[in-house]
Amino acid sequence: MTTNYQDQTRMLVAVDCIIFGFDNEELKLLLIKRNFEPEKGKWSLMGGFLQEEETSAEAANRVLHSLTGLQDVYMEQVRTFSHPERDPVERTISIAYYALINIEDHNQELSKKHSAEWFSLSNAPQLIFDHGDMVTTAINLLRYKTSVQPIGFELLPEKFTMRQLQKLYEAILDQELDKRNFVKKINQLDVLTKLEEKDMTSSKKGSYLYQFDKEKYASESRGDFSLNI
Repeated sequence: MTTNYQDQTRMLVAVDCIIFGFDNEELKLLLIKRNFEPEKGKWSLMGGFLQEEETSAEAANRVLHSLTGLQDVYMEQVRTFSHPERDPVERTISIAYYALINIEDHNQELSKKHSAEWFSLSNAPQLIFDHGDMVTTAINLLRYKTSVQPIGFELLPEKFTMRQLQKLYEAILDQELDKRNFVKKINQLDVLTKLEEKDMTSSKKGSYLYQFDKEKYASESRGDFSLNI
């Protein structure tokens, strides 16, 4: 058995999940109240340590499932956080992932079990360690990704109105968008299917419902995908 590594420093590897949701008005963040020291009782991202048989993506999916009950969720690696003093207990490297989920889909009982709560990004509490930096890095990546590929649809119900879609983009980009320009640009991208159904809750006339056409998007070259709204 090789002993070439025996003199090297051993350290822990963790994953932390930045879980974004959308409630039709605001982009929100799912946080847990930490139940052990250090920083017991303070707000934290959901995380865990990498097991011997896991990849980091598998570990992140395991952590996400334990908190939300969801599987096959859109998830993307954000960055590795490796400052030597980021964890006061032991040298720990953390690989951060962000996930996009529809708030209505997650298992509320599991969230309650972990003392988890949804917070709007504008009203999120201070987080332990470098978790605040993780969230900032993730939202900046999400804003960039949203401008070049249609990933935000995971935050919406399967059928949605154009207003809901615009509110989602406004929440992610943190800016108001001109309705006419937004609708024109979205229609030009040709990634939506307009349904005959209407949402009658917003007005007597109702608003047409849409679906994101994943097959249509996948079948076409989208190198030029850009909202530029």
